[in-house]
Amino acid sequence: MKGLVITVGNELMGDDGAGPLLARLLEQKRIPGWQVIDGGSAPENYLHQVRELKPQVVVLVDACEMNLQPGSIRLLCESDIACEFILSTHRLPLSFFISALKELVSEVYFIGIQPAVVAFGWPVSPEVRQAVEIVYQKLQAGKLDFPYLGGQRPVEAKHKAARAWAQEKFLKNFRKEDS
Repeated sequence: MKGLVITVGNELMGDDGAGPLLARLLEQKRIPGWQVIDGGSAPENYLHQVRELKPQVVVLVDACEMNLQPGSIRLLCESDIACEFILSTHRLPLSFFISALKELVSEVYFIGIQPAVVAFGWPVSPEVRQAVEIVYQKLQAGKLDFPYLGGQRPVEAKHKAARAWAQEKFLKNFRKEDS
């Protein structure tokens, strides 16, 4: 087991259903080396499964209000989430969940998808459906090369070459183990 996608969201709340939609897609069209947990509105309830699965990398996906165009996809750093810049409909702040994940897994990525409408009884918008498909395709290709919210993180701007080297090394190992 190499990678684990944990989706967050409520499919009864319009575009907040982006996470569950991705979970269903990953269950229907499995990607070798990846498993999925649909964390719903309380992903913290699945920490015991993360501990049992022992993934090398966790990718957390949720619909987040980021003041962008609907369907925009961003990688978020911990400071964005910790500062509660991200509005969420979930029980515990995602920053707590991500901190707990980082105690279990060294590599944790958080992908946010900008919703158009988060309201009870609404369907997932076409923009968010398309974004979910793009996230799936990037996972399938082994690339999480989405832009960061607000541009590059300050630390990454200094260490861009080191980060690129580390990501390429990870992808080579990931692809080698699939063979």
